[in-house]
Amino acid sequence: MPALVLLAGMNCTSDLWSDAGLGPVITPVLDRDDIDEQVEALCAELPQRFVLGGHSLGGIVAMALAAAAPERVSGLCLVSTNAKAPTDAQRDGWREWLAELDGGADARELQSRILPALLGPEAARRPDVVERTLAMGAETGAERLRAQLRMQLSRRDLLGLLPSVHTPTLVVSGLDDVICPPHFHTEIVSSLPDARLVTLDAGHMLPLERAEAFGALVRCWQAQPTDAEAAVTPRH
Repeated sequence: MPALVLLAGMNCTSDLWSDAGLGPVITPVLDRDDIDEQVEALCAELPQRFVLGGHSLGGIVAMALAAAAPERVSGLCLVSTNAKAPTDAQRDGWREWLAELDGGADARELQSRILPALLGPEAARRPDVVERTLAMGAETGAERLRAQLRMQLSRRDLLGLLPSVHTPTLVVSGLDDVICPPHFHTEIVSSLPDARLVTLDAGHMLPLERAEAFGALVRCWQAQPTDAEAAVTPRH
């Protein structure tokens, strides 16, 4: 079975996936200033063939990699993500965060400001999930977050590239995700030739909030990465 590679989102770490029970995984760090540079770096360091999963910014990088090197990716899992070009408001927000980092703000502090957007209502009432979300920001640190913000600014529309990506794809969205709401994922599935969509009761940090259900879903799908129709949706 090909190796499973998981790319965490902006200001997140591999802890995002740690409770999903996915076994040995490769969890590269996103630390380049540009999407294309990040894709090139990943292609250089990863095995020749792999299953690729990505959350949020990690999902955006995963889509770009699958479009650039489809022969390397045997299966694609996209979680809480967005294939559209950034809006002007998003670009302004990322530039504001860059300015705040330059002024001495830290990544945990910035993470704390957007907790209501990151976590679904149930998860937001769990102190353990809140602290782990903040701790991932602290572990990411200012320099890596700065690179990820610049990478966000390098984004472009990917929807037009997705019809050429024939990789079997599982798309997972959170019902309460206000950053990447469910209709973003419907657009992705509609653009891919071989994709299915599952929506779980969760916010943007879906793999952390619903780790058991998410892990069961991915394990079933990963077992048959070349047959999307055979993937099993877990009951929840």
